[in-house]
Amino acid sequence: MATGREIAELCGVSIATVSRVFNQPETVNRLTRERVLRVARELDYRPNESARALSTKQSTMIGLVWDTDHRRPGWRHPYLQDLLIGLKSALSAHGYHLLMLATSGDSREVGASLADPVGYVNMTRRHHLGGLVLIDSGSDAEAFEAFAQSGVPCVAVDVAVEGPKATYVTSDNTAGAASAVRHLAELGHSRIATITGPPGNQPAEARISGYYKAIRECGLPLRDDYVVSGDFYRASGTAAMRRLLAVDEPPTAVFAASDEMAVGALLAARGAGLRVPEDLALVGFDDIEIASVVEPALTTVAQDKPGFGVAAAKAIMAMITGADREGPVILPTQLVVRDSCSPPRERLSVF
Repeated sequence: MATGREIAELCGVSIATVSRVFNQPETVNRLTRERVLRVARELDYRPNESARALSTKQSTMIGLVWDTDHRRPGWRHPYLQDLLIGLKSALSAHGYHLLMLATSGDSREVGASLADPVGYVNMTRRHHLGGLVLIDSGSDAEAFEAFAQSGVPCVAVDVAVEGPKATYVTSDNTAGAASAVRHLAELGHSRIATITGPPGNQPAEARISGYYKAIRECGLPLRDDYVVSGDFYRASGTAAMRRLLAVDEPPTAVFAASDEMAVGALLAARGAGLRVPEDLALVGFDDIEIASVVEPALTTVAQDKPGFGVAAAKAIMAMITGADREGPVILPTQLVVRDSCSPPRERLSVF
């Protein structure tokens, strides 16, 4: 691969001119610029990104703030894989790259910790990163608000933030949850329970709001014993389903705020000798891969997972380039009807 010095010699210009062609093209006359770019293409020359960042005070790197500590379950959620693919692809289309910013128990080593978000902001400025994408690992909302107030371009996923150069991307969780409950009610279910996400999590709060909204609209009774908390993961779905089956009048249908919890609920129902959907109707949320391969295939509320990444990339590029940016991006959801729901039939309590 050619160097900048070789390009300069072949074109009869200075190294500084070659640098300006790639970093400040508007300062170089058209003929010189075209000659340098043609020779660079022929010799497969690529400017050094580190040097480019120093000269322009901005790199083509976008930092990903995401606490991947193995003790925090958020990074293992399957829907994040599709989100990251969409984000990376969309940034690449603009010539940008994604850089994961590490966290460590020793913040002196990395200079950053979600417990002290100022370290992350300083890291971003020190390396001239173009901006930050913030993915919540379960309890990062307070730290993300500090990022939003820093003036660094940032886009949060599923955390509502506000700031001079901050916005967020989320799904219409309330509408999605309401559509799930309405579907069960339209099948004839009146005893509809829910397994919620963790308290304080914004998507979880929106989904429980959608559950309550649809229960009221359908004229069904609101029962405290039909609302059981989970954490979005399978084991909590199993535990919650066992609690629901132990109430005096068990539900005939359950809306779980994630597919993982719905699968856990399915396992608990089978363990209690119930059949899905004949004895218990189930609806999940997310439409991850397991939803379509589990038996019976799971009716669920689909999120546009790659669309999350694309929307986040579009929003952060708008802030970087100074284009007019819109407010928060709320992506629509879609009810995907499969085999885990049927009309209710009277049954005795299994306990």
